[in-house]
Formats: sequence, structure tokens, C-alpha cells
Amino acid sequence: MATVSDAPVLDTLAAMTMDSIERCGMDEASLILTRIAALAAMDAPAISYLAHVDPAVKANLTIEQVQDVLVAIAPVVGTARVMAAAGHITEALGFAVAVAESDAEAIAKGTKGGARKS
Repeated sequence: MATVSDAPVLDTLAAMTMDSIERCGMDEASLILTRIAALAAMDAPAISYLAHVDPAVKANLTIEQVQDVLVAIAPVVGTARVMAAAGHITEALGFAVAVAESDAEAIAKGTKGGARKS
């Protein structure tokens, strides 16, 4: 029986991701780098990379490691896909930073996560 959700697509994607992580024997960094390579290979949009920003930060990945993955796959997937991936990653990071800044401002003003400060 289906469950009711406000965000059924996102909930399904999150469940699929969790299932994949639980069944995978890779360390977090290798898993995220592999997913980034797969996203680049399929010319995924920026929103797909955005879903991997927080896990990449938690896995202590560096920009250099992500660049190394793009360099490694360039001969296989082609320069156009690699350049598109670099642009999408940059876009996703910019969005993630903007959201973090907005959240920080809201917290500073006391409008996020609790009662408003007087």
C-alpha cells in the first residue's frame, strides 16, 4: 500500500539512495566520487549534483578530488560532457552556498528553527 507524502518523488529518491548506500561496500568518498563520475557521464543537470554536495562535504572531499575524477573520465565521456559537468557542479555549489547563507541570515534574525527573538 502506498504511503501519503508531501514530496513523494524526493522521498522515493532518498529511499533509493539510502538503500544503495547500505548495500555498497565503498567508503563514502569513493561512493560520492563514483556517483559524480556517473552524473557527468550521463550529462545530469545541476540539481542532480546538488543532491551530492552535503554527502561530499561529509566525506571530506576536496575540489581537487572532484577535478581529478573529471580529468580521469574525460577520455571516456568526452570533453563536452566534462565541461558541462564542471558547469553543473559550479551551479550546484553556488546554489548550496546561497541556501546556506540564507539559512544563516534567518538563524541570525531568529526566524528559523524556533521562536523569533525580540
